[in-house]
Amino acid sequence: MAVSLTAWPWESLGSFKYMLYGPFLGKAIYSWLYEDGQKESFCLHILFICCLRGFIHQLWLSFTNMLFLTRNRIIIKQGVDFKQIDREWDWDNFIILHAFMAAWACYSFPLNGNLPLWDWRGCMYALIFHMGVSEPLYYCIHKCFHGDYLFTHYHSIHHSSVVAQSVTAGSATLLEHIILGVIMGVPIVGPTLMGCGSTSLIYGYVFIFDFLRCMGHSNVEVIPHGLFESFPFLRYLLYTATYHSLHHTETDSNYCLFMPLYDKLGNTLNDKSWDLHKKITSVRNGPPPDFVFLAHVVDVMSSLHVPFILRSISSMPFAPHLILLPLWPSAFLTLLVMWSSSKTFLLSYYTLRGQLQQTWVVPRTGFQYFLPFARDGINYHIEDAILRADRLGVKVLSLAALNKNESLNGGGTLFVRKHPDLKVRIVHGNTLTAAVILHQINKNTTMEVFLTGATSKLGRAIALYLCRMKIQVMMLTPSIERFETIRKEAPFEFQQYLVHVRKYQAAQNCKTWIVGKWLSVRQQRWAPSGTHFHQFVVPPIISFRRDCTYGELAAMKLPEDVQGLGSCEYTMGRGVIHACHAGGLVHHLEGWTHHEVGPIDIDRIDLVWKSALKHGLKPV
Repeated sequence: MAVSLTAWPWESLGSFKYMLYGPFLGKAIYSWLYEDGQKESFCLHILFICCLRGFIHQLWLSFTNMLFLTRNRIIIKQGVDFKQIDREWDWDNFIILHAFMAAWACYSFPLNGNLPLWDWRGCMYALIFHMGVSEPLYYCIHKCFHGDYLFTHYHSIHHSSVVAQSVTAGSATLLEHIILGVIMGVPIVGPTLMGCGSTSLIYGYVFIFDFLRCMGHSNVEVIPHGLFESFPFLRYLLYTATYHSLHHTETDSNYCLFMPLYDKLGNTLNDKSWDLHKKITSVRNGPPPDFVFLAHVVDVMSSLHVPFILRSISSMPFAPHLILLPLWPSAFLTLLVMWSSSKTFLLSYYTLRGQLQQTWVVPRTGFQYFLPFARDGINYHIEDAILRADRLGVKVLSLAALNKNESLNGGGTLFVRKHPDLKVRIVHGNTLTAAVILHQINKNTTMEVFLTGATSKLGRAIALYLCRMKIQVMMLTPSIERFETIRKEAPFEFQQYLVHVRKYQAAQNCKTWIVGKWLSVRQQRWAPSGTHFHQFVVPPIISFRRDCTYGELAAMKLPEDVQGLGSCEYTMGRGVIHACHAGGLVHHLEGWTHHEVGPIDIDRIDLVWKSALKHGLKPV
């Protein structure tokens, strides 16, 4: 049975909890329209402060997840997983609570007239109240919450997140945030009752309070150690993210709010605090990854599907959410600025069997890959990423869909030929992609399939594999020469199963379509009712036909022992990655020393598939 004051009263409302701000908005509008002389309604200020608090937490969360900026200052080298994201989903409940507490305080302590904009005396008194009341009060109560009963029933929820982020500060029980609201309110209410409160005091104190709370929970060290070496007394007046991280990993120390002075006085200061802070701020380069997946941007909207924009959105399969539309112009401008960038960006990372796996992204969108004048620039970016990975000691680098385009660089062949001494292995991952598509095809398909994109790298491999199974493959291609080239690669006794077709009408009786080239509505209409569209085309085709079924892009689910994975790969589900990503991962886990570039080796398709299953990857 749950103890009291742990659950939130509006827990069952879901996203409708934001309607609780409605009375504040209504009161603010009414006051503005009908209450002469009281245009500055306290309800309006409460709404502004709530927005400010949410914005502060989100900015710190975005900064923390900008790994291309913070990777060398990360304290706990472990990613945030889906469980933590779900646990902290309603982190902003405390903002609603504190809004109602503020409204109650305004009604309980009525003021004569409006507060002035500024009063320096109030700021001095607020500092005194904070240092003399809020800090020791928080320290004592916080220490009590680490007792057996209170920790088990209340405080353990907060400490269940080892990798703290700004929103972790808001992830706590109702009782804890009621107490926090009182502690936070003392330096505001005290000076106000003494007649020297001001609007600037309220906004300023709330901003500083939340800013420091978010900084301490950010898992990124931003305060240089040299500051403490020059001014040693500051280490007792201002805590750091490193200092607070020790409280989450070793829960019997560092209880203070913002001032380690009280831990020093209470003999609860962790001896590792200053040495660890110096170590974190002295490191210039973290450990190199063992495996890198080199991705690219699909379009402007999908560029917003990253952890440093909205962590909650990126933890779900990509969809064009309405909440992202206001951010579209800024994303477009950012991509224009990134056009001139010569570096790839670290996007995310996870750990598998103790080995670090990272995703880097080339700052180019999908349409740019089809512009002839942009190809050299894109290849330059990819080559630069490969050479950087080689210098870092990365073992395998896998190329995402468009980064291995045949017309762009021959599926990676260009780089292997240009740099024959590469230590990093370049992998296009298409062998496993072909294996996934082939194993999706119904085992009872013994008649025929229709294949578009038939002369592409994947199309060729699929056709040659299926013909060996004595399945007739109708290969759609306008070029008879390219068809004949592939047909001659098949053993003589199986060549009869490869059929050249030029029009979609040829497949009007075939219910198994393998799509490697984008299909319009008109082209899809030639498929008979009940057709299933397997596909390996980027972007995937649109599901126009309700009487047909559509397969997802080739993908595999990661093993259960993956750690620190908290974002979805484009439209894939949680823990699911594209087959080419998985192909590079298998290459790395198997320790293969060859480059997987150029044409797909048909004889390795079954081998790669069995290796993927051996390492715990599962078909979707």
